[in-house]
Amino acid sequence: MSLLDISPVVPVVVIEDAAQAVPLAQALVRGGVRIIEITLRTSAALEAIRQIAAEVPDAVVGAGTVTAPEHAVAAQRAGAKFLVTPGTTDKILGAAADTGLPLLPGAATVSEALRLAERGYTELKFFPAEAAGGVPYLKSIAGPLPELRFCPTGGITPESAPAYLALSTVGCVGGSWLTPAKALAAGDFAEIERLAKEAAALR
Repeated sequence: MSLLDISPVVPVVVIEDAAQAVPLAQALVRGGVRIIEITLRTSAALEAIRQIAAEVPDAVVGAGTVTAPEHAVAAQRAGAKFLVTPGTTDKILGAAADTGLPLLPGAATVSEALRLAERGYTELKFFPAEAAGGVPYLKSIAGPLPELRFCPTGGITPESAPAYLALSTVGCVGGSWLTPAKALAAGDFAEIERLAKEAAALR
């Protein structure tokens, strides 16, 4: 199955405490969201991926914010099942390819999307979605690039997500609203499960 077809919303998670990783992933899975992107923005991220990969078999955990070749290698060693980049360079693409893991490479322009398509990537992350033109932009490039599918991420909310999901070239959206910092800080995993249920019903 394509990464873009697992859930209508991919939670984009910034985790500060690896001890929260397993209950967080379990709450998302209970809510019907089986895919989780842990961003490599904190020192706890790799350990969080490691724990989820080992202890929550129903979750497909991946690493986001892969911005250097060594990130791809470290994420693979931690047990990540996929990689996500905000943008791409030849070195990052090469390192990601060497891991053998599925990759959602980031693109914000037609030229970037075409360059990735030339390298065989037809499923891309569109980032930063809202700042880069949002729904109108994706509509406008669907004509010349109908073979590409996107996971728009960046500034998307529960209110704006349905408009993205209605586009033929969008498989899912990425969002941070499923795991709000306030709920994580309070250990309120029931709230995360509730938000996941709402997100899972968006398709």
